[in-house]
Amino acid sequence: MRPRGFSTQAQAPMPKKPPAPAPVAEQVRSLIRPGQSIELLKTLHILTREGALNQDSRRKLKQVYHLFGFIEPLLLELHAQNPSGHITLADHGAGKSYLGFIIYDLFFSQRASGTIYGIETRQALVEQSTELAQRLGFARMQFLPVTVQESASSPLLPERIDVVTALHACDTATDDAIAFGLQKSARHMVLVLCCQAEAAAHLRANKALALARTPLAELWRHPLHTREMGSQLTNVMRCLYLQSQGYRVTVTELVGWEHSMKNELILAAHTGQKNPSAAQRMRALAQEFGVQEWLRLRYPQAAQ
Repeated sequence: MRPRGFSTQAQAPMPKKPPAPAPVAEQVRSLIRPGQSIELLKTLHILTREGALNQDSRRKLKQVYHLFGFIEPLLLELHAQNPSGHITLADHGAGKSYLGFIIYDLFFSQRASGTIYGIETRQALVEQSTELAQRLGFARMQFLPVTVQESASSPLLPERIDVVTALHACDTATDDAIAFGLQKSARHMVLVLCCQAEAAAHLRANKALALARTPLAELWRHPLHTREMGSQLTNVMRCLYLQSQGYRVTVTELVGWEHSMKNELILAAHTGQKNPSAAQRMRALAQEFGVQEWLRLRYPQAAQ
């Protein structure tokens, strides 16, 4: 006698449960560089307390990692040339010092020497970064509450800086970083360019005269084009200026344009061979665009 409710039909197999999703931290771990401190990323609020990434922090991490991918070979080259040497890096417009902390964590913390200097005008961010460096034991990180321009004469910085970085240093701060690098005889400069307004102002001031003098002025007749042309002219002048002062220059993009509209990256390596023809081309461009005053103001060593 069959038990009540028993069926002679074969029982359908129970559907398999889908595999549980990997913990968020494990999903994120594949995006993190080997050796990177997870706790540091949480402290910088790039990762949440649970170890997750939101869309904004994912973009920030990708930008900083991509930039570190350009900087790391330079540091390794300097270390290989002088293994016992003390590498110095100055990060201008440091902000919350995402870049400086990650460089220190991935490179400097694994070596017995080397110092990172964060240059930032906002006192609150300087104090915040100093406290964080002390808490993490990053003893060779220093933060200065000065402008990029003031940092060139600061007694708190050494006479020689090996690597100069500026990540989205606004407007003329990038030019100040270049002037700083020249003064400090930097071996390398890594510059991610940002809003360039000064050249556009000079183009705007001389627009009527330029329109009467050359049809090229049509390129910046309209305000939007003036801003774009000023940005392009500034970046070209920066490259020529670095070349004129003895640097080999490479221009590329930092990350995909979907991540940042301010995406142009200048890599400059010191060769020691000044290029007078680059300075001559700068003067010719300044005359063509009617911005000789700007050239004398911003790039004095090429204006002579």
